[in-house]
Amino acid sequence: MPYRAPVDEYRFLFEHVVGLDEVTATDRYAEASDDLVGAILGEAGKMCEEVLSPLQRPGDLHPAVLENGVVRTSPGYAEGYQAIADGGWVAIAADPEYGGMGLPMTVTTAVNEMMAAACLSLQLNPLMTQGQIEALEHHASDELKALYLPKLISGEWSGTMNLTEPQAGSDVGALRTKAESNGDGTYSITGQKIYISWGDNDFTGNVCHLVLARLPDGAPGTKGISLFMVPKLLLNDDGEPGVANSLKVVSLEHKMGLHGSPTAVMQYDGATGWLVGPEHGGMKAMFTMMNNARLGVGGQGIGVAEGAYQHALAYAQDRTQGRTPVDGGTGTIIDHADVRRMLATMKAEIFAARAIALACAKAIDMGNATGDAGWVAQAALLTPIAKAFGTETGLRVSEMGVQVHGGMGFVEETGAAQYYRDVRVTAIYEGTNGIQAMDLVGRKMMDGGEAAFRLLDEMEGFAESAREALPDLADKVWQSCETLRETTEALAAEENLNARFGGAVPFLHGFARVLGGYYHLRAARAGGAGSAAEKLARLYIQRLLPQHVGLLTEARVGAEDLYALEPADLMPA
Repeated sequence: MPYRAPVDEYRFLFEHVVGLDEVTATDRYAEASDDLVGAILGEAGKMCEEVLSPLQRPGDLHPAVLENGVVRTSPGYAEGYQAIADGGWVAIAADPEYGGMGLPMTVTTAVNEMMAAACLSLQLNPLMTQGQIEALEHHASDELKALYLPKLISGEWSGTMNLTEPQAGSDVGALRTKAESNGDGTYSITGQKIYISWGDNDFTGNVCHLVLARLPDGAPGTKGISLFMVPKLLLNDDGEPGVANSLKVVSLEHKMGLHGSPTAVMQYDGATGWLVGPEHGGMKAMFTMMNNARLGVGGQGIGVAEGAYQHALAYAQDRTQGRTPVDGGTGTIIDHADVRRMLATMKAEIFAARAIALACAKAIDMGNATGDAGWVAQAALLTPIAKAFGTETGLRVSEMGVQVHGGMGFVEETGAAQYYRDVRVTAIYEGTNGIQAMDLVGRKMMDGGEAAFRLLDEMEGFAESAREALPDLADKVWQSCETLRETTEALAAEENLNARFGGAVPFLHGFARVLGGYYHLRAARAGGAGSAAEKLARLYIQRLLPQHVGLLTEARVGAEDLYALEPADLMPA
């Protein structure tokens, strides 16, 4: 079954679950009418179905390659990228002053997810550019904005982020790349960066690299890092690409998946760069880009989950195997209870993760539109949850997709395994999911849990109001919120940060489980008794929500038992 964009589900979520109307009621986003948003979703969905989806398998079977220093991309990718650029899908949320649509991040999140579902390897390219656009909008000089933003927003040029080095992965402060002033407002950048997604291509007029490097007087660690714009091709006086800069792609990584996306080792040998933001202020600027990317990567996981689910559903509706246990059934394996359980679980998980991601995007929009500290804090709180739960949903659902296929799922020709191989890295890049969890219980609880408690008040208030219509479901959601509140209070009061870290991952997943129950409850109330939304909510709340008890119990254990096991105790007996 070819990919079908779930446009109606996005519209249902916008209207009944997330509340996009609150965003469009602000002056900043007043032009994002229902008709406009519907048209955007429809056109983007059509492009994903007709142009990007057919590129999914070719990118896996015919990976990007490096030939004589030139990156050759997968067949059809140039045309696919051009469709993305021509549709304006690179910069839906970008500043209209430089050619962007200026629409809510909530809409961008839905479009990005559709593109990821259709062809994750290619979607990663505009996602990186979107992050770069936002970093430049917030931190670059007016001169750099005027030179780079129009071309990035139009899709004529693409952008990357260069953080990681062989010795400096998650520990960005250990980087060794050097920057030296040339005395004319430019800087000479020397060093090597690894894992650079879409470090080069053969279909954009320039590739613009944002590179973290340290000036000679930069302090050790992250405080001494600066950010530089280092283009592949230096710009002429007219702003158009000219001669090559002193940088090159050394090699492309041979990866488990995402074969269509060239992941480069980049070498900078005195390359010319321009400072973005103040000297030694690189991490603040880069975090603007990374936070954008974290929500986007969560959406990648959800998109792949949707693609894997649709692939598995089509197979289950066609495959006949064994006696059908349902009178008047279809005669295919979708009638078997365990297959039905897997498919229903996949759909329920996707809905929960999608709602969390869109709620995070809405909080970002409300923070941008109003400047309200409460919305800003809620966006910060939800970002690590959206990233980690979205990508873990991608892993779980794509793995179940292989299982639905049975033995044929292990055969590459069916394409089922590609979804798992492609999505696996999303739980690793843009900050591993463990780092997201530590961020949640660390920095995001520096307010004593205030942002979490405000969100819990909202959730419990809705559950109270839903008790008359859906008493059994509402009560289960309310009780789960209370358990989450008690656990949050305990972690916020824990002064030993490492004790928090020991339970960080189960806490994040327990939090996400409860959030998922809340959003499913909202959907059920909007859909009404007997609706598909109510039946799916019932499945999630009865089967999946109870997992929060074990997760939140583990979250409060601390870390002593982890360190009681010495390294020698972990060695094979």
